[in-house]
Amino acid sequence: MAGAKKPKPQSRATITVHGGSPHPKAGEPVALPLVQSVNFVQYPNTADGLRYTRYGNTPNEEVVQKRIAMLEGAEAALVLSSGMGATACALLALLRPGDHLLSSSWIYGGTRKLFTEEFVQMGIEVSFANPDERRVWRNTIRQNTRVIFVESPVNPSSRVIDLHQLAILAKTQGVALVVDSTLASPINSRPIEHGADVVIHSATKYLNGHGDILCGAVAGTASYIEEVRHKMMVWGQAPDPFACWLLERGLKTLDVRVRRSNENALKIAEWCQKRPEIRKVHYAGLSSHPDHALAKKMMDGFGGLMSIELSGGAEAADRFISRLKLITHASSLGGADSLVVEPRYSSHAHMTSEERAAIGIPDGFIRLSIGIESADDIIADIAQALQ
Repeated sequence: MAGAKKPKPQSRATITVHGGSPHPKAGEPVALPLVQSVNFVQYPNTADGLRYTRYGNTPNEEVVQKRIAMLEGAEAALVLSSGMGATACALLALLRPGDHLLSSSWIYGGTRKLFTEEFVQMGIEVSFANPDERRVWRNTIRQNTRVIFVESPVNPSSRVIDLHQLAILAKTQGVALVVDSTLASPINSRPIEHGADVVIHSATKYLNGHGDILCGAVAGTASYIEEVRHKMMVWGQAPDPFACWLLERGLKTLDVRVRRSNENALKIAEWCQKRPEIRKVHYAGLSSHPDHALAKKMMDGFGGLMSIELSGGAEAADRFISRLKLITHASSLGGADSLVVEPRYSSHAHMTSEERAAIGIPDGFIRLSIGIESADDIIADIAQALQ
């Protein structure tokens, strides 16, 4: 009808619950059914409509992929069996032997191994740039550079990368900007809005939020996602229907979980920076953080991940973790439960004390993934563990 107003775009809070799902009719279930089938009946005499779990086009896969695409503001998305699977397939869809990958030096250890051990063996050249040195990015780009890869916010330092400036550089040079946005989730940041071409998530973390699945996600243009799908099919990185069903269920509470974690982490970080037992607090929500102004400009919340450095070093860290009663000592992050981990015994165990200190993770460095419990109860647990 002439003059009719376009419907108002749905908010992310609404998309997390309903995005990609058809509105149920009378007699149909409100909750998305689990379709635990690998193969589906095919129409005769045609290849059209072929459904198979490894192809990423079965009912539970399709709904959750549409929802993630809507949350990221992307044309399409694909769910894979893990965050590492998502990273590998996403980049192999862009890179060929002889190409050059320029990566931030502030990245997850597993991703660095993928780049330096696996990609190099495939004939892909890899260089690393320190995000603090802006000129290095431009100076390190080569004629055969095809991708710039960054993680933002960074685990475990909570550093934030200026995606807008990198996007300008990437477009000027004709290369793709790929962002691992796991720590932000689409609630706190949507890299495509800042000029990124591809967004990657370890969906194991905030997107699912309950620590009970292993999953990854990639979002971008529809044509690009088809390239990633081909890699997923060949390398066998498709998730099973039950994982997709659990991911869809977890997404329903993504907005409220992330906002609660944001509030809790900021309150706890502010409390921690007043304690004499804590030498330093790493959290972008604090004015003392080097990227606080940038995080305010680029993010809608500062996230649930924070780190602290204890004044007593390694011995103090050991005592602190052993005394915690509410916060669980376990790896991973982004769930409803608050977790604690010490990098020298987990992600950075392969490095010496001096090597860790050189990259800003000295002995006594502790990472906290703040959950959705009462912030006061979390603070009380930290306080008693410090004594």
